[in-house]
Amino acid sequence: MTKPTISVVLPVYNSQKYIATSIQSVLNQTFEDFELIIINDGSTDNSENIILTFTDLRIVYLKNKTNQGLINSLNQGIKIAQGNYVARMDADDICIKDRFEKQTQFLEDNKTVAVVASTVLFLVDEQVKIGNWDLDKKTILPSTIRNKMIFENCIAHPSVMMKTSIIKKVLYNQSQKNVEDYDLWLRLLNRGLTIAKIAEPLLLYRMHSNSVTTVSLRTKNTYWTHFKMKQRFLSEEFFSGRINSFTMLVVFATTVDLLLAIAKKIKTIFK
Repeated sequence: MTKPTISVVLPVYNSQKYIATSIQSVLNQTFEDFELIIINDGSTDNSENIILTFTDLRIVYLKNKTNQGLINSLNQGIKIAQGNYVARMDADDICIKDRFEKQTQFLEDNKTVAVVASTVLFLVDEQVKIGNWDLDKKTILPSTIRNKMIFENCIAHPSVMMKTSIIKKVLYNQSQKNVEDYDLWLRLLNRGLTIAKIAEPLLLYRMHSNSVTTVSLRTKNTYWTHFKMKQRFLSEEFFSGRINSFTMLVVFATTVDLLLAIAKKIKTIFK
């Protein structure tokens, strides 16, 4: 069997409400040379029955008996990926029809790029487009992405397509739960690799009450979350001897995060 150009990695956990639409948006892509790796991470709802209604031969279905978490599911999919590129996809998002076509062409035309994202459009539960993410639109060039990433994540995780040969070596860090994508971008940039973005929305990114993004924004001190994530990132990079100018800039940003986290906590106490 000929290896596909793209391996789409789609983790699923209790996503019965949206999973059919998500899968169909992948199967409807204008670029058809892909495998769709669906990892059912111990779902207890009707997700599996919905997934099994799809009979497309490009689907590779994996099932975890119990919930192992997103990072484990992502790494599972990446390890078995056969394509030249790995495309991320979430179980509640929707791909624009020519997403794979445009991202594949971009990576073919720009051989030095390791990861290409796209801008996204936000959706509410009822699939109403509610606009763009300002930071997303302002960080298009690789140099801009690199500079901004030191302080905050400017990439929508499910919008990315990555070189398989690189991501198989790096994988997601199990210790960076809920910030695994930000940690990955920092590790790639610290290795001198390039992250780019197509200045066109190629993904409809769903915001709903139970999404990780929404819960995180509502309940956490983001500065503290970033401080802890960067602290773990720096510890591992220093231990591995990967110290350069980018690493030192992250050290500075980590200090800023700590100060802002403390200031926000104090403000909350005396509010």
